[in-house]
Amino acid sequence: MGSEKEFRFTSRMQSIMQNTEKYARMNEDKVVVPLHLLKACLWERGGAMGELSLKCHLNVNKIEVIQVVPENDRLLPNKYFSLPITEEVELVFDIAIRTMKRYNQLFLNEGHVLKALITTKVLDNYVSEKSKEAILKLGTTARDMITHIGNYVFPKIDINGIRKVTLKDKDGLIQFVRENFSPDWAKTISAAFLLHEPSIFVALDERGNYIGFAAYDIYQNKRGYFGPMGVLPDNRISGVGYSLLHHCLCEMKEIGYEYAVIGGAGPIEFYEKACHAVVIPAPLYKRGDNNDQNFNDETR
Repeated sequence: MGSEKEFRFTSRMQSIMQNTEKYARMNEDKVVVPLHLLKACLWERGGAMGELSLKCHLNVNKIEVIQVVPENDRLLPNKYFSLPITEEVELVFDIAIRTMKRYNQLFLNEGHVLKALITTKVLDNYVSEKSKEAILKLGTTARDMITHIGNYVFPKIDINGIRKVTLKDKDGLIQFVRENFSPDWAKTISAAFLLHEPSIFVALDERGNYIGFAAYDIYQNKRGYFGPMGVLPDNRISGVGYSLLHHCLCEMKEIGYEYAVIGGAGPIEFYEKACHAVVIPAPLYKRGDNNDQNFNDETR
């Protein structure tokens, strides 16, 4: 698996790891297998996990690992658990880390692991297609969030180099966003400069180079809508994103917004901690027949 120095675990993922090992210790074999990871993810209440555990038709209290380790499975030492893991678990973490890096992220979260659990097919004998669909839709994708800013007490921001854009920023910022984030975001930023006063903040380093940006009320002309926001990887743990977020939210409050919608939030836990945002529940599908093996169709 990837080196621990290459990434960090989110706080929620650390809790999941601890519970994974707790469940593994309950079995005689004391080996970590994929089902332990799934059970630990579903046990989490924060972020999208509470909604997921209700809608994926899996009762976490009914998940039991009877035959832990197949006879032909090789056990492996690892850096993340004090117990040995199976080759399937190693594969899940390898895929999860690759997914995290593909999105240019620095923190491994439960979404990366859940996606790897499904795409590697290590749970195919235990989880129905309906439940896999729910896991992928609710637990592994960016989600809209909402935060109440009407009576929000804003923190003191000590980060320098953050300011509102001017028309002089147009070409440089569009190029920065296109090269470091996505063409779609660049189009959104470009359209925002057609407004009388683009609601975009930028963060600059000591040499005046862009290192991040954040905006509101510019995506598809949606009012009260925060995003997009992007910060270069080397600056993501220095408080730049936190500062950009609060510059936007503060101005949104001054305008008169009672709530702010955070669109397509990937790092859900970041927004939970930064501004007490919560995930907006998503529609999924009607309840129907369920074919999960070893689990029943009751909610927790």
